[in-house]
Amino acid sequence: MPFMVIEHFRDTPAIGRRFREKGRMIPDGVSYISSYIDPATQRCFQMMEAPSAEALQPWLNAWKDLADFEIIPVQTSQDFWATIPL
Repeated sequence: MPFMVIEHFRDTPAIGRRFREKGRMIPDGVSYISSYIDPATQRCFQMMEAPSAEALQPWLNAWKDLADFEIIPVQTSQDFWATIPL
């Protein structure tokens, strides 16, 4: 299941240091797809794939001291439009 994860940085330098030292720290069964950072607002938009939102929890726990997260289950446009009667 795809998730858009919006990460609101609270300590940008510390996030950068931890990432360089330990990587993403993603648990088994969770896949990183891509990410984009809005430098003006210190937010990171990440696409992740996981069997459930709960599967993301170990990853969120590894970073929750430095950032706040919004987890949004999403669908591809193709999947969404396939469910809409036209």
